[in-house]
Amino acid sequence: MTRVVRILIADDHAVVRAGLRALLERQGNFRVVAEASTGEEAIERAKEAHPDVAVLDIRMPGLSGIEACRQVISSVEGCRVIMLTSYAEDELLFAAIQAGASGYVLKRIGDNELIHAVERVSRGEGMLDPAMTATVFSEMRKATEAQHAAAFSDLTPQELAVLALVAEGMTNRQIAVKLYLGEGTVRNYVSSVLAKISVSNRAEAAAYAVKHNIHELIPPSRDEK
Repeated sequence: MTRVVRILIADDHAVVRAGLRALLERQGNFRVVAEASTGEEAIERAKEAHPDVAVLDIRMPGLSGIEACRQVISSVEGCRVIMLTSYAEDELLFAAIQAGASGYVLKRIGDNELIHAVERVSRGEGMLDPAMTATVFSEMRKATEAQHAAAFSDLTPQELAVLALVAEGMTNRQIAVKLYLGEGTVRNYVSSVLAKISVSNRAEAAAYAVKHNIHELIPPSRDEK
């Protein structure tokens, strides 16, 4: 027996709600059990109707769709949220993901795509509009790169160069030759680096550098021939 998926629709435009209801209820196993025109109303209707999936417009009067998403998820057990938006906006996308949304789709997507999104989300899967997928991965990559760069933010350019060579396994003498520095100067740089990244020895410093992808900032050295 096909499981009935109970759906809440929240959008401040009655015409949009009517269109979504008609579209979704064409599916024999979809049932729209509640509608709302504001974020506050969406939360109340969700608590009353206990839908499996809430389709929330990201921009509504008063409480935003994102905050409504957060509260619906926290107060209605098992309810999953799809955020609906007219435009692909990076900041809103990530705010929705942080609020716990399982899906994020554009209003311009075709009928089949929205139905597919509701089906997937109702099964516990995630769903992003294909137009947003590249944005997600791009922003995730930027966030990771920023996190790695922050790991070295206290180091001077020279200290960063010394740490990169420590990560390659070079001794102080080898680093001194490579960077045209005195061995004592390199020793001082290494001590400063250890203190700044809060590690106790060269091995830990090397591990720290590799973990945070230092060679994306400073490419590995090559012996000159």
